[in-house]
Amino acid sequence: MFNSLSGKISSKKGETICLSTGAIEWELFVSNKSMEKFPETGKETRVFTYLHHKEDQLKLFGFYSESERSLFLDLIKVDGVGPKLALKILSGIEVNDFVEAVDNSDVSALSSIPGLGGKTAQKIILKLKGKIGFEEKPWDPVIADIINALSGMGFDKNKSKEAVKKAVKAIEPEKLSRGELEKELFKRAIGIVSGKNNGI
Repeated sequence: MFNSLSGKISSKKGETICLSTGAIEWELFVSNKSMEKFPETGKETRVFTYLHHKEDQLKLFGFYSESERSLFLDLIKVDGVGPKLALKILSGIEVNDFVEAVDNSDVSALSSIPGLGGKTAQKIILKLKGKIGFEEKPWDPVIADIINALSGMGFDKNKSKEAVKKAVKAIEPEKLSRGELEKELFKRAIGIVSGKNNGI
């Protein structure tokens, strides 16, 4: 019914944000991860949405990215995982890290997420392993190039990969040109992998 809403953030409180779109103010439940990424009150933003309907209750959920919403929809298909728990899971781990943990059957990593027990973590792995993944982003080739460049400079490839992943999380790649992205990611990633800084 709704794919996204664009407007001005009027408040950020607890687990909700309020978004003003003209004469309507929407209340959306969001994860902690999304809450951190959305701009401050008074700023314009786009929120991806999911409207959950149960009996006599309507609840609107908001997401910073389409990949977070996609994972949320996958999670609520798992037996014993409702929207409330799915949001807790998304609050406790980044989307890419979650997908990696599921694909590696890493029960301990998943069960360390607040609110998620070992039994439910195992259910999630059984249901979703090998079935979740997201379309390639426009900046993925840039990431691959930088990992290869760092490896070519003598840095360990796995450490290079982790450094670039950390660097990507610290910026908003979709807002940069390819040239700007290459420069910014390389600067941050080489600082991380060489131990000079944490890339932030």
